[in-house]
Amino acid sequence: MSNSKPTLYTSPSPALLDLYDINNTIVVIIDVFRATSTIATALHNGAKCIIPVDSVAKCIELGKKIEAITAGERDGKIAEGLEYGNSPFEYSKEFISGKTLVLTTTNGTKLLHMALERGAGHIITGSFPNLSAVCDYLIQQQQPVLLGCAAWKDRVNMEDMLFAGAVIHQVKDHFNINCDSSGIAETLYLNAKSDMYGFIKEKNATHYQRLTNFGLEKDIRYCLTPDIANVLPFYEEGKLVVHTGERWL
Repeated sequence: MSNSKPTLYTSPSPALLDLYDINNTIVVIIDVFRATSTIATALHNGAKCIIPVDSVAKCIELGKKIEAITAGERDGKIAEGLEYGNSPFEYSKEFISGKTLVLTTTNGTKLLHMALERGAGHIITGSFPNLSAVCDYLIQQQQPVLLGCAAWKDRVNMEDMLFAGAVIHQVKDHFNINCDSSGIAETLYLNAKSDMYGFIKEKNATHYQRLTNFGLEKDIRYCLTPDIANVLPFYEEGKLVVHTGERWL
């Protein structure tokens, strides 16, 4: 058996995804504000599963068909025709436990479907609320990894790169990382880790501005808090479910 370490790369934007070979690779979908934080939270609070879709029309159609909760956002606001949005605070245990959520978002669910179309071997989702679960899993699996940042309409954003950097900082001894975007992400995280909210506020991050304008400071702080919804969302058969054991390899 070879003792060589698997590779790890970071894609800062969906626009760059096709530069990476993601066959036989674990792709981590990262959309910190707020899709992957909300996914972790809903599953942590007992959601049966989450079905990510790439359009509002599909979300509404599927929700009616299977009698599920339909939710999502476009440009940071609840999408027209949907009942619920993309805030983790909407998915309390009392509300979501045992239910199916059909979710569509501007960036995160779009990237997930792009990764599927490009032949991703295996997909999980990551955010600060489930940071340790993601890192532990990647170390355990010892397979090639792509950290895929959802960004904002293909424009690189700060919070997704911060999370990629946090993962890299924890797992780097277990991987072969020859990737400048990974180095940039870790450097960003090391500069910000003592106060990530203060850092993105000081740097006037664009998505910070967008959500603050909607009065969503509470969401921002939650989405930057490590391990408060520490489950591993695992994509299989069209659904995100909580990973409970070996399902791959």
